[in-house]
Amino acid sequence: MTQQWMLFASEFSVIAYALVAGVFLTFSDFVMRSLAATQPEGGIEAMQQINRKVFRTLFMILLLGMAAASPLMAVAAFWQGSGPATVWIVAAAVTYVVGTFGVTVVFNVPMNERLDRMAHDSAAAAGYWRRYVPVWSFWNSVRTLASAASAIFMLMAVVALA
Repeated sequence: MTQQWMLFASEFSVIAYALVAGVFLTFSDFVMRSLAATQPEGGIEAMQQINRKVFRTLFMILLLGMAAASPLMAVAAFWQGSGPATVWIVAAAVTYVVGTFGVTVVFNVPMNERLDRMAHDSAAAAGYWRRYVPVWSFWNSVRTLASAASAIFMLMAVVALA
């Protein structure tokens, strides 16, 4: 039964990691480029609203939930002795916690908080926006890759467990 639980949790994790990666990819692929193509005050105001609304979304549940669940799954895989799947589960957990959640907390969130404190139509915000878009987008791309890698690693765990 314990092996079955680990398989189910791993299958769910593949989907959750992939969904998080998909949201991040959307921003890296076209949302930030679209916001940057508008007048600074329009892009800033839109990003401020996105950052304020994101807290009450399924995306946030997945982002935070997987940051908590990933290390627990890694510990459980070690404790259960899940064989080759353990390596993949640990790789997925470390990649997600460091590359997705860690980057979010250390880079993207502080940038979002600074942007949120600015008046969207101020000269200071426009100056910050010119730096914000490429730097925020870079770190968002790191989060995209880390989430996608976590999904792939966990998929390998599913194959090993099945």
